[in-house]
Amino acid sequence: MNPDLFAHLPARISGLRDLAYNLWWSWQPDARNLFRDLGLYPWRESGHNPIRMVAMLPDAVLAEAASDPDYLQRYDAVMARFEREIHSTAGWFEGTYTAPAAPVAYMSFEYGLHPSLPIYAGGLGILAGDHLKECSDLGVPLVALGMIYSRGYVQQRIRSDGWQEDVEMEMDRTYDPIVPVLDAQGNQLVVQVPIFDPPLHVAVWKVAVGRVPLYLMDTDLAINQPWERAIAQHLYAGNVEQRLKQEIVLGMGGMKVLEALGIRPAALHLNEGHPAFAILERIRAQVAAGKNFTQALQQVRASTIFTTHTPIAAGTDVYPFPLMEQYFDAYL
Repeated sequence: MNPDLFAHLPARISGLRDLAYNLWWSWQPDARNLFRDLGLYPWRESGHNPIRMVAMLPDAVLAEAASDPDYLQRYDAVMARFEREIHSTAGWFEGTYTAPAAPVAYMSFEYGLHPSLPIYAGGLGILAGDHLKECSDLGVPLVALGMIYSRGYVQQRIRSDGWQEDVEMEMDRTYDPIVPVLDAQGNQLVVQVPIFDPPLHVAVWKVAVGRVPLYLMDTDLAINQPWERAIAQHLYAGNVEQRLKQEIVLGMGGMKVLEALGIRPAALHLNEGHPAFAILERIRAQVAAGKNFTQALQQVRASTIFTTHTPIAAGTDVYPFPLMEQYFDAYL
């Protein structure tokens, strides 16, 4: 969170800062209208991004809202509901089931939460985004993991001759609703991903999706080798080896992030096969803790959930044996 972006926000409506950094507002019409009603044209120009919009609004506009009785009445009602829901553990899940001692870990390559956070391409991401929002509303204990892409998904435009072309863009994360996860020393949390040689590290970011935390991994770090920094530049890398690396980072790196955060999930939910290597890392950890392979396999199998989105060959990643041996020989 960049406090400078909201330095001019009047104290009376300072809660808009916390609201803008929690995507809860995106599926709550009354909350969304608090931003839209500050100016319809700025709302459109910002791409419906409240962080960008509030940062660019003149002081006079914000001061007017902070003294408008009708706006303040709606603001107080929304903020009261926001604080009540975000900090509550109550919900359908708690009233129906006995809450587990640890949350479910949900992994996906993409999350379609809102256009202001472009880390999705289509239906798979929308499914994942809706899953997180619904778990927040129902009070399902969930923690999600994904990746942050420095250049997003494919951007296209139509040329003057009528053909489409890809446009290379560097994403500006200044106005994204993300905050760095900090370690005990106050630095951004950096975690080493298994099996890479030389070592590969990821920085960890957090997105608040109502009551659900979404942790995103970033490989574009100076500590990494130049050719490895590009692993998470694009969603769905076309090169087969690069795609394998992405899936290792998501699955195995995701388990290491959970470990660094002190989270031992009660179950693992894989949205499509991209995070499947997390299963290997869970089995390895069980074996290291003293179980034999069969026992570890049975326990992991019993606590793993899989959602398939494209149940055809075209939706399944297949890797040649030599490439698998190259990365997994020492690990196995």
